[in-house]
Amino acid sequence: MAIEHPRYRVAAVQAAPEFLNLEATVDKTIALIEEAARGGASLIAFPETWIPGYPWFAWLGAPIWGMKFIQPYHDNSMVIDSVQFERVAQAASRSNITVALGFSEKDAGSLYIAQAILSPEGKTIATRRKLKPTHVERAIFGEGDGSDLAVHDTNLGRIGALCCWEHLQPLTKYAMYAQNEQVHIAAWPSFSLYVDAAYALGPEVNNAASRLYAVEGQCFVVAPCATVSQKMIDMLCETPEQQALLKLGGGHAQIYGPDGRSLADPLPPDAEGLLYADIDLAAITLAKAAADPAGHYSRPDVTQLLLDRNPKPRVVYAKHGQSANGNSPGMRAVEHTEFEEGEQA
Repeated sequence: MAIEHPRYRVAAVQAAPEFLNLEATVDKTIALIEEAARGGASLIAFPETWIPGYPWFAWLGAPIWGMKFIQPYHDNSMVIDSVQFERVAQAASRSNITVALGFSEKDAGSLYIAQAILSPEGKTIATRRKLKPTHVERAIFGEGDGSDLAVHDTNLGRIGALCCWEHLQPLTKYAMYAQNEQVHIAAWPSFSLYVDAAYALGPEVNNAASRLYAVEGQCFVVAPCATVSQKMIDMLCETPEQQALLKLGGGHAQIYGPDGRSLADPLPPDAEGLLYADIDLAAITLAKAAADPAGHYSRPDVTQLLLDRNPKPRVVYAKHGQSANGNSPGMRAVEHTEFEEGEQA
């Protein structure tokens, strides 16, 4: 009996958020979810930090200048399982669609570049944090850990997600490929910054990274990409120099097949909308037959990846009767740890 591979439609968002407005961006999120469902999509993917928008102020001036945006950015970042988070989950359930959402996650006093995968029943399949914020993002966001490099079984296949320049980290990518990822969400902000500068952060490099991910991983890549609105420029750019740095539009959403082929006609860079593509997971078989980098096309006797997916909590609470090092009072701390066969540190 032949195995049936899932076939369905995916949608990639290309739009501007209601910048620094949590409630309004959630409203727009729900409207796009409903539009994607009407368009026949079974999965919709949103850009990096879609809620409440990407913090372009970190790139446009000195840190002390950007501090005036920090409070509103914190206030409008989203808490997991908050009322706003649940509104998005309920929209996924009403529309019977899987949602891959990018957002600035607020957890106590810290922010993280986060993604959530929500099921068509409105359940949280997974949440993750960007492992290493890029460049000046580190002045705003904290880091994830190895538990954030995970691929998840869903009714649409094995789905994973990364943000922006995580797609330039070879070991990060390989960790995902090795988990038999079939559909990958590559979330990007708009490609609007330093467009005319000597160091390109534009669509050529970034879309190439998404396309190469599809070829290397032999998976479908849904690459949503935000846009910058005139309202955002008016809020963020106070000088001609800043206006020269941050450009209107910058949307370059894409959807790629496992052979790197573009599966959707792109929208104009300044346009908002959804890209759609019909995908068939059976196409992965042929791509894997040619080159499976974590399978038959690997050489583990020459190169191997050590992946530690254990969460790294900031505080570990000792059990009653234990000292801070985990030993009973008066017991000498061990000087080494032995692992069972197959275990890793």
